[in-house]
Amino acid sequence: MIRVFIDGSSGTTGLKIKERLKQRSDIELLEIPYELRHEIPVRKEIAESADCVFLCLPDDAAKEIASFIDPKGPIVIDTSTAHRTSDAWVYGMAEIEGQREKIAKAKRIANPGCHASGFIALVSPLVKHGILKEGVHLECLSLTGYSGGGKKMIAQYEEEGRDPLLCAPRMYGLSQNHKHLPEMMKMCALRNAPVFLPVVADFYSGMETVVPLFPDMLEAPLSKIEECYEEVYSRGLVRYVRDSSEGGFLSAGAYALRDDMEVSVFGNEERILLTARFDNLGKGASGAAIQNMNIALGLAEDTGLITGGKQV
Repeated sequence: MIRVFIDGSSGTTGLKIKERLKQRSDIELLEIPYELRHEIPVRKEIAESADCVFLCLPDDAAKEIASFIDPKGPIVIDTSTAHRTSDAWVYGMAEIEGQREKIAKAKRIANPGCHASGFIALVSPLVKHGILKEGVHLECLSLTGYSGGGKKMIAQYEEEGRDPLLCAPRMYGLSQNHKHLPEMMKMCALRNAPVFLPVVADFYSGMETVVPLFPDMLEAPLSKIEECYEEVYSRGLVRYVRDSSEGGFLSAGAYALRDDMEVSVFGNEERILLTARFDNLGKGASGAAIQNMNIALGLAEDTGLITGGKQV
């Protein structure tokens, strides 16, 4: 039996991880008494008795707890932003070339951000294979359901008599200092941060990330992008789909409640759209965290996950 402790199980990501793991017969969830939930020695003791610990905490709290856990002890998977660019932690996106092998050996795994997951899936292989020009300036539009904002935002969207402005999509990250940008740059080896336009809209979950390109940004034609995606995403929970549109439309909710991701290429030789669709709570959060746990424990990486395509 695999012993798992979720520190911070009352937040959206922690609740989703707990909900999923409770359905598995190979998992024993370790609980902390409610009245002791703030006691560091108690949390440390429970964490070090586990095989895997999920940190579903604010950044500072995640750093504090991680520092108290024996580095030779349990696998620790941090779902916060705290360790995503740390060289001491393995970035938990198995579909990046070479990353699955690192996750399999890791004791410290930083779970990716939701928007970042889509951007990295689209851009990282093109950089690695020399298809994008060095020093390129990119743009990224990413649509998310409101559950990505956590409990407070969910309550705002679902309360009676809510603000009418919530009925229309809302752009945020207006300062161009979004917390996902550092990991997007690092994992794609980018010299320049992309112009990033995250948008939250009036649907519960689902995500659609778009990176537009012009030919002068590329070292190869459009067909090479498609070939690259087909090769890189031949296994795992990300796959290339040649034409995924719904009659000329592309819904951000198509992968809601699932743990896989599709990448596609649209447009023509003059103007190109790279797209990734997935669930902000699935491959963008709790599903990715469980995938990382599975890999680190030597299990089939789609164990307990919901996918609509070919299994790993």
